[in-house]
Amino acid sequence: MGILDAFRLDGKVALVTGAGRGLGQAMALGLAEAGANVAGLYRTNYEETQAQVEALGRRFLPVQCDLLEASVERLNEVVAQVVEELGGLDILVNNAGIIRRAPILDFNEQDWDDVIQVNLKAVFFLSQAAARVMVERGGGKIVHIASMLSFQGGILIPPYTAAKSGVAGLTRAMANELAAKGVNVNAIAPGYMATDNTAPLRADQQRSASILARIPAGRWGAPADLKGAVVFLSSAASDYVHGSIVPVDGGWLAR
Repeated sequence: MGILDAFRLDGKVALVTGAGRGLGQAMALGLAEAGANVAGLYRTNYEETQAQVEALGRRFLPVQCDLLEASVERLNEVVAQVVEELGGLDILVNNAGIIRRAPILDFNEQDWDDVIQVNLKAVFFLSQAAARVMVERGGGKIVHIASMLSFQGGILIPPYTAAKSGVAGLTRAMANELAAKGVNVNAIAPGYMATDNTAPLRADQQRSASILARIPAGRWGAPADLKGAVVFLSSAASDYVHGSIVPVDGGWLAR
């Protein structure tokens, strides 16, 4: 296999959570551009992603699921639906996430529980369901979306930091058990990206300027900046990569 062929995903099936917009949409398109058919888990909107994936000649399966309310049983049903309708499951990208901001001294229990539910608990149990299928089929790729807050503390977002730090640990823990079973588990840690989650930061002129001043690349990241990393970690090119967290951050962590 030539090296460029190692990045091809022809005939593979990828499930991407939060695929309706932002980072999830960009990664779903990147996977489709590399040849994969895509199941897009969404809460409200999926039509734009579907149109773009299908314009590439790939299949798109919309799967409605609100991870904030999803039981473990429901997450198993999601995986079963993808396998039944698209013929298998080779790649899982755990992208969906939420964020709630408040000072630590004021942070309330409901917001804490909501963020941990979506950003950590659902990530584990959806991965568990997918891994069971992948192990039975002889292999697969699980890609978590970590964060700069997997390495740093941040401010005003204690459960988000806790969850993303948990995702980093979960990446390593899952890799330890699943590598020998043919399943690669790795993570991408996006830097400061121009998405809905960072809209309040970008709207704060002083905060935005301080963030940009620390990014060696001198700009906010764009969702398309994640395409290369997700295709690499989803393809045969990364077959010997296990338990890694790949920053795509414009150099933020190097500063």
